[in-house]
Amino acid sequence: MLIGIDASRANRDHKSGTEWYSYYLIRWLAKLDSKNQYILYTDEPLKGGLIDLTTKQYIKSAKEEPIKFDKNGLQIIKSPFNNFRVKILKWPSKYFWTQGRLSLEMAFRRPDVLFVPAHCLPFIHPKNSIVTIHDIAYEKEKKYYEQEQMGPGGKKSRKILNFLVKIYTLGKYKATTIDYLKWSTEYTLKHAKKIITVSNYTKKDLVELYKINANKISVVYNGYNRELYKKINNKEKIEEILNKYGIAEPYLLYVGRIEKKKNIPSLIEAFAMMREKNFSIKEKLVLIGSASFGYDETQYQIREFDITDEIVLAGWIIEDDLPYIFNGASGFVFPSHYEGFGIPLLQAMASGIPIAASNTSSIPEVAAEAAVYFNPCDTEDMAKTMDRLINDLSLRNNLIEKGSKRIENFSWEKCARETKEIIINI
Repeated sequence: MLIGIDASRANRDHKSGTEWYSYYLIRWLAKLDSKNQYILYTDEPLKGGLIDLTTKQYIKSAKEEPIKFDKNGLQIIKSPFNNFRVKILKWPSKYFWTQGRLSLEMAFRRPDVLFVPAHCLPFIHPKNSIVTIHDIAYEKEKKYYEQEQMGPGGKKSRKILNFLVKIYTLGKYKATTIDYLKWSTEYTLKHAKKIITVSNYTKKDLVELYKINANKISVVYNGYNRELYKKINNKEKIEEILNKYGIAEPYLLYVGRIEKKKNIPSLIEAFAMMREKNFSIKEKLVLIGSASFGYDETQYQIREFDITDEIVLAGWIIEDDLPYIFNGASGFVFPSHYEGFGIPLLQAMASGIPIAASNTSSIPEVAAEAAVYFNPCDTEDMAKTMDRLINDLSLRNNLIEKGSKRIENFSWEKCARETKEIIINI
């Protein structure tokens, strides 16, 4: 069987949830399946942790020796994974690669099965197509998505794009992020043969909002990197990594995109409230993740609360350093209104630190008894819960113990095995 995988997200430099999901699934499928043939579709040469799927760099210039293909149109490469091939599908724009270039590839060279790890099925696709839908946050947090535009930034380009989208969808949709996500979800649910979700909560959302047959959806939980995320006792190494990013103990930790959709404004307000009410608390707040929508307002808010010295905006950091930052933390805080899963919850549990998290969406499903919960809409409740997380020793020990047991249910190997069974039995 020839299995095609959209590897464009897995090949990105700065990864978050869906990118890590795509990346680790590919890594583990390469380890677990030597029987079937795989082709990875990317928009640029493989890099980073995927580079060992080929033993040579790709051709970057037309003046160099051209890339060779076999009779099936697959790139000929030498790789320790002999059943893996890679095809670079170049596209003149950074927009609409899936619907444009990947669709074009499917029109002429279709695999037996196409697996898309992140939400969007191309217009043209094999009958046997599988798509993972991680969440439908745009349906639950509309106020944030409605402010986002998609496509080129120029006014003229946007008008043209908006006009074309309206014509294509008979006036139903515009060229906005929320409309694209709605359209792509509806299209995917209708045309994909099988849907994977990463939590029962997301499956429930899809069934209720889109009236899809529940039997079409399989739930496969995310995993985490067991080699990296674990209890680390090397205090000198932890201190070295913390110094690298300007972090000093003690601190509470948040990992994820720094944006309104992740409820960062409420987290900052609650943290300021906690520090104001309890002067004995010495913990700072470390926010790790890429700056996204509303980041400027986050910086302004920190200045307004006069807590610039108490909050560290570390930005995106390499994954090899992240386990040390987890291990140095007093606790982990996860304030989102909505999550399809929440991989950082697993990373925190594996690192042996207690968790305070929102009591909404899939978060209680994932963390179960390994977290103490708060109402994400109530900053006072959030502040009190963070205070307990820091100062209640009995609670801390209980959460750490529950986390060490809960984390045994998750791994990327398990995720890949279950996904592989869905693919080969389609």
